[in-house]
Amino acid sequence: MKVRKGIVRAIGSAVCAGALAWLVMAGGVTGGAAASGSGMKAVADEGPGHAIEDFGYPNADKILAERNITLKRGDGHILLADCASATDLLEVWSRKKDKICFRVTGTSGYLTLEIPSVFAIKGNGYSAQVDMTVGTEEKSFEIDKNSWTPVGESADEQGREFMLMEIRTTK
Repeated sequence: MKVRKGIVRAIGSAVCAGALAWLVMAGGVTGGAAASGSGMKAVADEGPGHAIEDFGYPNADKILAERNITLKRGDGHILLADCASATDLLEVWSRKKDKICFRVTGTSGYLTLEIPSVFAIKGNGYSAQVDMTVGTEEKSFEIDKNSWTPVGESADEQGREFMLMEIRTTK
């Protein structure tokens, strides 16, 4: 009988100790050893915060202020480039901005932006499509690889000024 009582007490003590340890690790107990500086901290206090990618274009405000080009969101595979920096660039021609170039990388990419009065785009080695608007009307254009494609007012019977809104590319 004494042996059974001893076993029951040992099991009860072990269960209580396990439950207490679980509470401390789960953050359920804030006093005692955990709060007294014994080196135990909640795991969340140690790790970095979560980074949430919003796909906003880097330095978009600076580019808008310096070059008056509105770059909104993208996946990082279509980037504004200096037109003299390479030969395989996507060239966007605008009556208000002249020539604007983009470097394309990866197997696919997208970029939302606003460039007014776009009338032609010179493709590069990628297949590309652009979405444009005039008023409330939206139009999409397929851009020829490595050649000029008339878009916007150049492809519109009424010669209306179109705003370039999105570029999508695939390899």
